Amino acid sequence: MEFLNNYTLPVVLGICLCVGYIVKQWLADIDNKYIPAIVAVLGVFLSVWVNRWSVTPEIILTGLVSGLGSTGMHQIFKQFIEST
Repeated sequence: MEFLNNYTLPVVLGICLCVGYIVKQWLADIDNKYIPAIVAVLGVFLSVWVNRWSVTPEIILTGLVSGLGSTGMHQIFKQFIEST
């Protein structure tokens, strides 16, 4: 799993984390099960944009890992806050 760290863009991860949080808190019509898909698609879009609209498998993987990693990061923060 450590090799996935090579495919993470902190800027994309941060943006996806914030967008996922906004969707969860302020858009009640969207079920929570769709949030990972939303941030994954957003992550791919942002990764392609950051790389000047170049589409390669590595760039797509970077977007997916960063977008989906944001949901994992949200859960880590949530569990940390609830445990204190």
